[in-house]
Amino acid sequence: MPALEKGLVTTNQPVGELLYEMEIIAPKIARQAQPGQFVHVRPASTYDPLLRRPLSLYDVNHQLGSITLLYKVVGRGTALLSQVKSREQVDIMGPLGRGFTLLAGRQKALLVGGGVGTAPLIYLARVLQEQGHYIKAAYGAASAQEAAVFARKFNELGVEAWPATMDGSLGYKGTVVGLLQNEPHLAKADRIYCCGPEKMMEAVTAFARRNHVKGEVSLEEAMACGVGACLGCARKLNPQDNEYVKVCKDGPVFDMDLL
Repeated sequence: MPALEKGLVTTNQPVGELLYEMEIIAPKIARQAQPGQFVHVRPASTYDPLLRRPLSLYDVNHQLGSITLLYKVVGRGTALLSQVKSREQVDIMGPLGRGFTLLAGRQKALLVGGGVGTAPLIYLARVLQEQGHYIKAAYGAASAQEAAVFARKFNELGVEAWPATMDGSLGYKGTVVGLLQNEPHLAKADRIYCCGPEKMMEAVTAFARRNHVKGEVSLEEAMACGVGACLGCARKLNPQDNEYVKVCKDGPVFDMDLL
């Protein structure tokens, strides 16, 4: 069940262009957190804007009772978050949503991320590695500076990772979809986990189907309430569907077979 906490910020620092990494002591949330879930957060000092911002779990430290969030400043809400200082509090609710399905036994996983959508794959990589799975990652970024944020985290975890940058400043020049086509060995996986822009996830889903690999995607939608009450994130998973899903409650993670 989601918890509502006043979390203590221990660090909130820039790690790239408009990218910030925030660590929060929130033991109730950390205790329950699963890869692929998210939280709703806002500075505790203000109710303007009223709604918390949905941010995916970048990492979790169960021993410290802390969670780490990676976010990009894209509007007023995230700009206010970037101004929160160490030792200040944030109003935080979570964990929310349905996370990734973890593998059984010892299997091969391919993690595919695009932009800030790579963030929830870091916590997933940590958990899968702790369970003894073999992990590879492919991720796309706009520049070497952005890609380096994730390169550092994957390296810390000992995960083999292939970056793609649009300007070719680090790794493959182009999109992560082009990288997958250029590195066919990456398809040798038991499961593919994906998060990023919608068009990228559609292409990765097609890649998984061509290679007969099951997988899951984490959808990105505006999630105002986080509990399925406001219907702001309601959508069809497939144009032929008659029913709508609430991304914040039924997801954000969905099986690729549903798309």
